Amino acid sequence: MEESNKFIVPVAIIIAGALIAWGLISNDSPKTDDQNNDDPDTTAQIMPVSEKDHILGDPNAELIIVEYSDLECPFCKNFYITSKKVIDEYGKDGKVALVFRHFPLDSLHSQARGEAIATECAAELGGNEKFWEYMDELFAITPSNNGLDLAQLPVIAKKIGLDEAKFMECLNNPEIAERVEEQFQDGIVAGAKGTPYSLILDKDGGKTVINGAQPYNVVKEMIESLLNR
Repeated sequence: MEESNKFIVPVAIIIAGALIAWGLISNDSPKTDDQNNDDPDTTAQIMPVSEKDHILGDPNAELIIVEYSDLECPFCKNFYITSKKVIDEYGKDGKVALVFRHFPLDSLHSQARGEAIATECAAELGGNEKFWEYMDELFAITPSNNGLDLAQLPVIAKKIGLDEAKFMECLNNPEIAERVEEQFQDGIVAGAKGTPYSLILDKDGGKTVINGAQPYNVVKEMIESLLNR
């Protein structure tokens, strides 16, 4: 019995070490919610960027990042910060612009679609500027994974200066819900399976995939490579 115990302890240590190592590797990897976006089809014809889109930066920028995102996805919350940082650096010179499209993963985040509708209502009532203000506020307070108290949606609207009554009425507007669904379907065509999923569009019609919540330095390297071709 004593002899067998001598083997049990080292084996347990080896297994524990392996699990810790795997955890470290996993934590250093880009994350997406739901399935990985393996081998996306970059030849797919996504919706052209238009005045219907929520654009941050110059619509005629050299590169446009189209970001498909779920508002209750924790990795999307992190990547949103990365995207805004990219625009802070490259947007002012007209080099890069950001387009945000909704891709709510209903099976994982039952609240995400309703929150997406709320941001679209902000745009409906206050234009593109209010859309981005609402997005900033929502991502700032949500703990992700359906953790946001939905009673906060009209509170955010009021905070950024929208008419609360009109906002509440807008939440039940089927046309706004259709707008979110249209973006979701476009994400499927674009190759999104999980979130965040982004494409960098260039002036030559090329598409470069940003798969998952890549760190800023990786995205910056991709952008620099495309700008300097």
